Amino acid sequence: MVLSLNAKTRTKTGRKVNALRGRGQIPAVVYGHGLKNKNITVSAVDFKKVFKEAGESSLVNLIIDDQKPIQVLIHDTQYQPIKNTVQHIDFYQVKAGEKITAEAGLHFVGEAPAVKELSGVLVTPLTKIKIECLPKDLIHELEVNLSFLKSFDETIRLKDLVMPLGVKILGSPEEVVALVEAPRSEEEIKKLEEKPEEKIEEIKTVKEEVTKKEEGPETGTQPETKTAESDKDKDKKEK
Repeated sequence: MVLSLNAKTRTKTGRKVNALRGRGQIPAVVYGHGLKNKNITVSAVDFKKVFKEAGESSLVNLIIDDQKPIQVLIHDTQYQPIKNTVQHIDFYQVKAGEKITAEAGLHFVGEAPAVKELSGVLVTPLTKIKIECLPKDLIHELEVNLSFLKSFDETIRLKDLVMPLGVKILGSPEEVVALVEAPRSEEEIKKLEEKPEEKIEEIKTVKEEVTKKEEGPETGTQPETKTAESDKDKDKKEK
């Protein structure tokens, strides 16, 4: 089911859009390949609901000024850094017969035997993948079955993922999606918990050098300036 979102044409631009935000509206723009940019506004409340379900990888029917819906992707969202509220949205209008690139989330299902039986640690370097397909074939997420990970030597890579018809993965086929690492030994855990020993002798030596520099030359050795003054005094006495 494709979600719908209502929008209105926007004429205000620049700093004037702050007034719209104050009224619960979010300034946005719609664009696409070979299409002219169109400034719009959407309800902040409505957008929050749609974005929660659609994210950036599901088609949305955008209804502008109660006209015929157009299919778009939520391409980019800008946030206010302090309040973390959406400040601006980019919608990308798709064409039915034109391939698009999008991101699909990875949904890990099942349990890896290497975790359950060998007490291994599951590692999932990827949480989403980039895909290419026609708008009608777009998927929101892809299931990854972890039951294939029976030992620490087995790995699930991009090339192992089962993709729906018409959907192509973009990326290196060898990129790792999931694996199970062996648990740490007691020795390794002990080493991590150990505190590094402080080398007291080295600390003492450094401290002594700093103290010497602050105190100046050793006792019995007079600075050159003082020696020069003493010679002048001797000359006066001789005269």
